[in-house]
Amino acid sequence: MVSESDKVFVGSIPDVYDAYLVPLIFEQYAVDLADRAAALRATAILEVAAGSGVVARAVAPALGAHASHVVTDLNPPMLERAASMQQNPTRIEWRPADAHDLPFPGATFDLVLCQFGAMFFPDRVKAYSEARRVLQPGGRFIFSMWDRIEENDFAHEVTGALATVFPDDPPRFLVRTPHGHHDPATYRAELGAAGFDEVGIEAVDAVSVASDPVIPAIAYCQGTPLRNEIEARYPPSLEDATVQVADAIRERFGDDDVHGRIRGYVITAG
Repeated sequence: MVSESDKVFVGSIPDVYDAYLVPLIFEQYAVDLADRAAALRATAILEVAAGSGVVARAVAPALGAHASHVVTDLNPPMLERAASMQQNPTRIEWRPADAHDLPFPGATFDLVLCQFGAMFFPDRVKAYSEARRVLQPGGRFIFSMWDRIEENDFAHEVTGALATVFPDDPPRFLVRTPHGHHDPATYRAELGAAGFDEVGIEAVDAVSVASDPVIPAIAYCQGTPLRNEIEARYPPSLEDATVQVADAIRERFGDDDVHGRIRGYVITAG
């Protein structure tokens, strides 16, 4: 179950998220979604739960000259960060929006995208129903979800290290939310309940690479809502906890050019 604190991306979290976590685990999947959008020759694209805009940055160069792209997120600081990082911001309409109640007429878009955002939806069936409502006949809804945490090396190591740092009350954000909704059968059932007839699910493997173990430690501990859980458990401080997580990553993966497996699912519904 998603807690309210799991959805809080405020303060410096959006900046750290974009600078550290995006290149670590999100960019490769954003390029994959952009390739899929280009292959579909989509001309009216909606993105929901866009975060700091990594998909928008990948999709914009792949769009045709007359294609439109509306980028939405419920969290204004994340959307502001996304707009500030976009090289061609005039090609995109930026709109704060709740995926459960999209402010668009029905049959408006031929493609709806969502990268690693659906795990934050309190009611995924309702959000998927909204995606279906705004899709034109024959349109596609493409979204990604993380596989279980054991298939994602850095996230798994961070969670284990923090259980050592806080043995009485270990932070569980990564297990509970980003990696807590990884069952393909559930995707099919929820999309079916939302009215989608065709569902394709593909596991996509990639590799996280960082020049130093400190980078994934900062990315997860300070660039996600995991930070809120760490700070709520002081002592130790956020900085001390981050150092201890970096030490654990260093012990397992080495000092330089650390590599970790990542696995997500890309789901296509129509």
